[in-house]
Amino acid sequence: MGDLNALTIAEARDGLRSGAFTAGDLTEACLTAIEGAGALNAFVHHTPEIARAQAAKADQRLSAGEAPALCGIPLGIKDLFCTKGVPGQAGSRILEGFKPGYESTVTRQLWASGAVMLGKLNMDEFAMGSSNETSTYGNAINPWRRGNDDTALTPGGSSGGSAAAVAADLCLAATGTDTGGSIRQPAAFVGITGLKPTYGRCSRWGIIAFASSLDQAGPMTKSVRDAAIMLQEMAGHDPADSTSADLPVPDFEALLTGDIKGKTIGIPKEYRMEGMPDEIEALWAEGRKMLEDAGARMVDISLPHTKYALPAYYVVAPAEASSNLARYDGVRYGYRAKLAQGDGVTEMYEKTRAEGFGAEVKRRVMIGTYVLSAGFYDAYYNRARKVRALIKRDFEEVFAQGVDAILTPATPSAAFGLGEMSEADPVAMYLNDIFTVTVNLAGLPGIAVPAGVDRQGLPLGLQLIGRPWEEGDLLNTAYALEQAAGFVAKPAKWW
Repeated sequence: MGDLNALTIAEARDGLRSGAFTAGDLTEACLTAIEGAGALNAFVHHTPEIARAQAAKADQRLSAGEAPALCGIPLGIKDLFCTKGVPGQAGSRILEGFKPGYESTVTRQLWASGAVMLGKLNMDEFAMGSSNETSTYGNAINPWRRGNDDTALTPGGSSGGSAAAVAADLCLAATGTDTGGSIRQPAAFVGITGLKPTYGRCSRWGIIAFASSLDQAGPMTKSVRDAAIMLQEMAGHDPADSTSADLPVPDFEALLTGDIKGKTIGIPKEYRMEGMPDEIEALWAEGRKMLEDAGARMVDISLPHTKYALPAYYVVAPAEASSNLARYDGVRYGYRAKLAQGDGVTEMYEKTRAEGFGAEVKRRVMIGTYVLSAGFYDAYYNRARKVRALIKRDFEEVFAQGVDAILTPATPSAAFGLGEMSEADPVAMYLNDIFTVTVNLAGLPGIAVPAGVDRQGLPLGLQLIGRPWEEGDLLNTAYALEQAAGFVAKPAKWW
């Protein structure tokens, strides 16, 4: 049946249930692929013993005929999810040596469904980044290359390791988290599907926090169907998370009919950004035509506060990060700096944080602390919160007018070379989130679907934004788009 690690979740599920191969076979195929892909630097903590033990249990369940959809499916887990007894550093030196004594709710649900953990995946430090260049583990590398050029490209961020691993067939799917686009942007950069659910659909308990009112876990998969299957097991109410929604989880896969006749899709005029590359503009127009041909009604809409989204996000997110990251002080766990004779607790805090946090995290913590300070709280933080409320209202008004989903580009460009976005200008990097941050500020579901390639052969994605709690409807529209786009390109193996 070819390379087992190249299968989708749906294909592997069918093969496992028919007895064509075992969960052990599938897991070994992925472990072999991981061993041969060190150049991608996607997996940073390897758990082959756990994977083999979980695969053996999955095979027992399969032979007994008791097999949930994810039973025996090998997954990669972003380093932000706490996994009991396995290192979890959130890509940061400050959590060096930290092994959680507990399991995140999302991963606990995945293991209960029979999924297999291959290891932990690279990411930007504390999920702060759009290129996976801020990780203590070093850069994750995109498996795609520009034509015959061997320049190392970014897999996007912060879920860069997850994106690279899924695109390179090192695992069948992976978990990601999305605070301002960290599932959707990397998915678009590597030609896979990335779904950010409605805020509160998946529990945040046991996921290391960046910005608590924005963070949301979601699946990164090889197809829309796989995203539906995986979300089914990740989602659900969790009393341990006060922001978790007590709502039933529908059968997302059963909702994938591909029939979007009569659906109304909005095209926001504010997303036509100045300087947008022609290829992104052309892809967006092509996506519009695909959905129209599938029977959807296309309407132009306005989201007037979009232009304020990026500045509002880069006030709210750092403010929450400043609060969340204050717990990392070198006292009880993680990294502690070496102290000189006579150093006290203040010096320990200062040296530990200076050495433990990377430059981007320090930059955002300082911004966050500044905007929360007494003289600037109203001028920045409170104003950003008001803008956020206006952005949310824009979406509510559009949905109230009968719009079912909104189509936008996923990213302002294809994947760029590592080091090409100058560190001297972090704002240029922040602009990568321009199409995605509004979704987090409004708490909405959003999905990136691969829809084409640029002139250098790199994948490009389109984004669909849905109504709150209607991931099933959003996934079905994405399924129709996926069918119409027919994207099947894979990166040529060089690693």
